Amino acid sequence: MATAAPVKGLEGIVATNSAVCYIDGEAGVLAYRGIDIHELAEKSTFEETAYLLWFGKLPTADELADFNRSLTEARTLDPSIITLLKSAPPTATPMEVLRTAVSALSLYDPDESAVDRDSNVRKSFALTAQIAMIVAWYDRIRKGLDLPGPDPSLSHSGNFIWMLTGEKPSATATRTLDVALILHADHELNASTFAARVIAATLSDLHSAITGAIGALKGPLHGGANENVMRLLYAADKEASENGKDPVEHALEFVAAMLTRKEKVPGCGHRVYKTEDPRATHLRKMSEDLGNSKGDAKWYNMSRAIELYVKKEKKLNANVDFYSASTYTTLGIDIDLFTPIFAVSRIAGWAAHVIEQLDDNRLIRPRAEYIGPEYPAPYIPLSAR
Repeated sequence: MATAAPVKGLEGIVATNSAVCYIDGEAGVLAYRGIDIHELAEKSTFEETAYLLWFGKLPTADELADFNRSLTEARTLDPSIITLLKSAPPTATPMEVLRTAVSALSLYDPDESAVDRDSNVRKSFALTAQIAMIVAWYDRIRKGLDLPGPDPSLSHSGNFIWMLTGEKPSATATRTLDVALILHADHELNASTFAARVIAATLSDLHSAITGAIGALKGPLHGGANENVMRLLYAADKEASENGKDPVEHALEFVAAMLTRKEKVPGCGHRVYKTEDPRATHLRKMSEDLGNSKGDAKWYNMSRAIELYVKKEKKLNANVDFYSASTYTTLGIDIDLFTPIFAVSRIAGWAAHVIEQLDDNRLIRPRAEYIGPEYPAPYIPLSAR
């Protein structure tokens, strides 16, 4: 009986049922538990959004207060983890350190091997709090700075900025990061989420699933695009400065040369969305507003010019990574922290998918279309080879 040819990269293949995230790529729709991402970005907080993802509904005031209290109580790291962060070699990248530290966290979890729902929810609180702390504190450790402890009066986003910078964040900076975390919290069966579900389906522990997800996110085809967007902007700006050119005008020349060389422009186009990525809609506005509030919208202006040019020349829309680059840079965040901050947000979605997977689990074990030598291939004795 003839079988359908396999689809490279599993593009368009439905691999499971999920109630976590809804995407309509043709219409440019993204929704968490049925609620449109635009509503969440405008009205919600990261904590409320994480609750929605984990428990399937928006919280009441009391439920949100309990959720925030649990997250506050989870903001602690075993001293051995801090020692691990301090022992990382100078060549280590923040993503390598995050991956290793999250794996090590399981050694200090009292019920590390438990995979029941209550245990996984408790671990989800811990990992959500601890991933943010690891990213912030490792950056300060590598810069020889002190480690400001979490502030229970601040939100999750506010705490991250405080622990990263050592300065109490402005309302604008806190809200900007909060919206960015909401927008990045989940995106259906992307590579890292699928990796987490595959690992969870074996009944491995949550820390293993999240470590695998971070490993997938570390790859430049998944989590590194926003870093490459900023490197492009930096390179174009440097050339403009060296040649006495306007950075916005030179950005167009820079990208035109890339397209002539048939190079891809990072942050443009998406496997799923055939129209504008709805997350880019908000990040574009955030990048503009943040730049204007700081009196320097250069990165936004360069980005906007490039976006319009690529859309005109290649019919490609900006995706979530495109404007997150200029947004994070304007917030004063180092480029190699962009992808770790992705993990600070996406832990909410990873946890939701692991919990969902284990609520109705079946081992994920696809097949492969064999394309090797025809069977049966002869065995050639060693003496005749």
